[in-house]
Amino acid sequence: MAEQLLEPLLEHVKQYLRIDGDHDDNMLGLLIDSAKEYLSNAGVKEQDSTLYRLAVTMLVTHWYEHREQSIDGRTSRVIEMGLQTIILQLRVGGNHDESG
Repeated sequence: MAEQLLEPLLEHVKQYLRIDGDHDDNMLGLLIDSAKEYLSNAGVKEQDSTLYRLAVTMLVTHWYEHREQSIDGRTSRVIEMGLQTIILQLRVGGNHDESG
């Protein structure tokens, strides 16, 4: 499943960040994998849902835009607060069908 989601997530993140070309694809791929690991460590299983994609996008965007400022690799307090709510929802209701 991870391989199936990487390419669509990569294109989604590039569109969100307004990145043309493929010069940052390797770094973005690493950040996507790191975001998935971050969510997994928070108890969220990888899933094909809009909330999961949003959580990955939030993390990747934060890490990509603040890569020069990151000293200890931690996320800022602002993004942690937003992610906390999403992570809780994904952990509790991650199995619901969103097509409804």
